Amino acid sequence: NYQGTVTFDGMPMDRRDAGVLSRIAFVPQLPPPLRMPVSELLSFAEKGAGADPADMASIAEKLGIDLEEVRSKPFYRLSGGQKQKILVTMALARKVGLMIFDEPAANLDPAARAVFIDLLAERKDTSMLIASHRLEEVASLVNRVIELDQGQVVLDDEVIDRLRAGELRQCEIGIRQPHPAFGGALAAWGFAASLDGLSFKGNVPAGDVFRFMGLAARYGSLIERLSLDDREGQKNRHVH
Repeated sequence: NYQGTVTFDGMPMDRRDAGVLSRIAFVPQLPPPLRMPVSELLSFAEKGAGADPADMASIAEKLGIDLEEVRSKPFYRLSGGQKQKILVTMALARKVGLMIFDEPAANLDPAARAVFIDLLAERKDTSMLIASHRLEEVASLVNRVIELDQGQVVLDDEVIDRLRAGELRQCEIGIRQPHPAFGGALAAWGFAASLDGLSFKGNVPAGDVFRFMGLAARYGSLIERLSLDDREGQKNRHVH
């Protein structure tokens, strides 16, 4: 059993505290089965949650959904992708201090996912809490990663603690067979390859570790070994 309290900006959280809730935007993994038309939902986002209508129109267009086309339709009759795009649109059109996303890109098509990540990257003045299985997509956005496995914290890594100027991680990677695409991606990071194309050595800036691991994850089935050490040679990650 776990006990504790949740505060926001030093204030206790209460579901009836409109002042606190007005400063938080939330996008759930599963869209709610709302029977109201989209126009009514957008009106509520504008008048009840402070979403800017011009921003909603602009964000929706970037995500690839025409609000005018779906305005008269009941929300629950939209496709999963359309629902997610509208919820993301309403959240990003609000001027809030905290955004909470639960698998926000799960129902988005690849193009919309890329736009969504870019839109999040623009919100440098907003704190974000993102629950995601796609570490490679959100790695560049975060300064802390907490990984859970069966309810237990198995990784709690704060990037911000390691952003000292010039700090690098020494990395060695071995793969099962030559792979030009992966080799090219590593070369872009400044890695040197062995003559047989099976081993690579290079340095990864501390602040880019999660982004680099996202790249490595895409070639996980190819990688035979991976080590990532600090400059003093202390082992931080060693994967076989």
